[in-house]
Amino acid sequence: MSGTTPAAAVPAPQAAAADGSRGPLEDLVVLDLSSFMAAPMAAMWLADFGAQVIKVEHPRGDMMRDWGSRRDGVPLFWKMVGRNKESITLDLHEDAARDVLRRLVEKADVVVENFRPGTLAEWGLAYEALAEVNPRLIMLSVSAFGQTGPYSHRRGFGTLAEAMSGYAYMTGEPDGPPTLPSFGLADGVTGLTGAFAVLAAVHEQRLSGRGQHIDLALYEGLMTVMGHQFVEYDQLGIVAERLGSRLPFAAPRNAYQAADGGWLAMSSSSQSVFERACKAIGRPELIEDPRFLDNQARTQNNDELDRIFAEWIGSKPRQEAIDVLNEAGAAAAPIYSIEEVFEDPHFRERGNVARVEDVELGEIGMQNVVPSFSRTPGQLRHAGPRLGEHTDRVLNDMIGLSAEEIAELREQGAV
Repeated sequence: MSGTTPAAAVPAPQAAAADGSRGPLEDLVVLDLSSFMAAPMAAMWLADFGAQVIKVEHPRGDMMRDWGSRRDGVPLFWKMVGRNKESITLDLHEDAARDVLRRLVEKADVVVENFRPGTLAEWGLAYEALAEVNPRLIMLSVSAFGQTGPYSHRRGFGTLAEAMSGYAYMTGEPDGPPTLPSFGLADGVTGLTGAFAVLAAVHEQRLSGRGQHIDLALYEGLMTVMGHQFVEYDQLGIVAERLGSRLPFAAPRNAYQAADGGWLAMSSSSQSVFERACKAIGRPELIEDPRFLDNQARTQNNDELDRIFAEWIGSKPRQEAIDVLNEAGAAAAPIYSIEEVFEDPHFRERGNVARVEDVELGEIGMQNVVPSFSRTPGQLRHAGPRLGEHTDRVLNDMIGLSAEEIAELREQGAV
């Protein structure tokens, strides 16, 4: 297959709300001072649901603009992470630029930043200083290890969070090395955690009238979503080890290869689903087999159970195996490539991948805004903007700078 998806294959973005609003956060003004990549994703989630997110970039641009693949010289990853934002440029090394930022902070509800701890304080832009300008201000600070603690001074990326959280140690095949994800898992989880934290703080701010500083380390959200491993170690001394695609408490649960080379995943986390899966493959006697009576017994005999299901799945084309299992009420799904995600009819009907017009590339397909709201939906309004595309308008609209004043700032190198 070509890998190039025609426009007709992907739905348009979610429609605007019936009243024409941008979404449930349209009254929220966010200054996104961050770069690459967790904190910008937090700001993206807010922008998706209508917040006015003003991306404040160094005149050289967020490093995300130089990350990943390009088409006709245009960075593609940026188009997703920068979507729904407005871009202005300020060189915060310059006094004049910092003065402009303080004036913007007066009008803002939220600041998102991920400078190395201490950097903003050196510039006179620490939360305490900005809160004097705007006592209602909420600041989300994302850093590798947090604002406090013995590692707080260290630089780091999501890779280190995936390593130190315990995630990489327990990921991979039992006889293989620890495995890091091939995408920004910690960054994405941190972005979503940060967006949630901002909204919790906004809710409290509207009750108390006061802002606050949110301190979020890259590893913290990932630790939380890992689930049971921490309490099991604390109470039982169990150290989670690498299990490949298996789970320690449910079987069969694995990735299986079909006769045509395709892969599928199945899970039998509940007893009823396991029983349906056994009937689907023509092996109802497994239900009463002492080795497989419940999940605990099945996980102890995982090798034999996996062999039985792998043999049956391996004798059939992938879609046939999936159809038989699903029609019986078992739980199975294909393991998709990104190309197959674009083509899946269910995802297309729900609009999970959508197309949006772009001034540089014409039209782009990317993940749509989720989740869906019945009354005030978020919207994919535009892809990541050109560097500084909105500088003049934002500085004029928000703080009243004239064209002459903005030109002077450019001459000074502040903008």
